[in-house]
Amino acid sequence: MDDLVKQAMAKWPNVPHCYGWLALDARGNWRMRDERAQHLDLPGDKLAHAALIGFINRNYDHDERGCWFFQNGPQRVYLNLEATPFIARSDPQHGYLLQTGAALEIIESAFLCENGALILQQGEIVAQVDDRDMAQAMTQLRLDGNALGDEALLAWLDSGAGDLSLQQGGLAIPVQRLAYAEVPRHFGFQRVPQPA
Repeated sequence: MDDLVKQAMAKWPNVPHCYGWLALDARGNWRMRDERAQHLDLPGDKLAHAALIGFINRNYDHDERGCWFFQNGPQRVYLNLEATPFIARSDPQHGYLLQTGAALEIIESAFLCENGALILQQGEIVAQVDDRDMAQAMTQLRLDGNALGDEALLAWLDSGAGDLSLQQGGLAIPVQRLAYAEVPRHFGFQRVPQPA
């Protein structure tokens, strides 16, 4: 967290929290949601200002309720999450990069949902793979050690028969089935935070 933000929090400790104005979409874009976007349940405008995006990335955190926020000076801006708290993109040098620019260095767990979403976990970091990178991710999946075709993948999603793994950095990470509706509960985060 930026020192300037910490100083502002100490100086103004009782600034009300903000809800619904900022979102993270399933492709890792920060989106500003004005009153109209909130009222009509629209995704909002994609932020493009590099300095603002960097500021959000550096001051992105979560509370004890599993609600993710951007600490904007003394004000906590809670985020709506379209998918997970982080979004991962494939990267030839690092394997996967998060929307914050940080590398997902060690994948501890992997989950595949019935809708095709691949969820990667490293400690508190829970990242859905950007759908534009799923074709690349699919080449890294193995079922009982063999390359995976569409029919075999659909059969595995249906029955869970066989050992599915994600090949990453010379490791075979076991992949577990997980219902997409259960993702927030399983990982302990809230997609749409509300005031306590």
